[in-house]
Amino acid sequence: MSSNQKLYEGKAKILYTTDDPEILLTSFKDDATAFNAQKRGTITGKGRINCTISSHIFKLLEANGIPTHFIDCPAPDKMRIRKVKILLIEVIVRNIAAGSLCKQTGLAEGTVLKFPLVEYCYKNDSLQDPLLTRDRLLIMELATPEQLEQIRTFALKINYILKNFFKQCQIDRKN
Repeated sequence: MSSNQKLYEGKAKILYTTDDPEILLTSFKDDATAFNAQKRGTITGKGRINCTISSHIFKLLEANGIPTHFIDCPAPDKMRIRKVKILLIEVIVRNIAAGSLCKQTGLAEGTVLKFPLVEYCYKNDSLQDPLLTRDRLLIMELATPEQLEQIRTFALKINYILKNFFKQCQIDRKN
């Protein structure tokens, strides 16, 4: 592939090749979507803001021993990243009951959970990102048992780091 060839375009970012086959360039878009891309719009400057916030969070995670794909930001809305194998799993860590958890369980919105809840969803817009159990993930071969254990360990550590970070920023995060 030649340098700067578009590899993928998603709802929030576009991935391009670079001269190095192990490094990609991410361009953050000003597009806004909701309800699994059923509603669309544009917010001027959103790409720059998302890139800046993402780079700060990646640096924080790396400083706390969490490996990331982040390299640097050569422009306000661009991020250089290491090429990685994507697992089609969305990992959600909840500290407080909200959204789909309340709808699916009857828990009251805002209930503080006794411990962080780790959930997995299949990254598939056409299926509306369904909630999956550990066994379903394994049957679908979306991850190995070892990968799932590592994902859970990292997810809980990241949750701890980000909870403390957002608390210091005086941002009340539900999930």
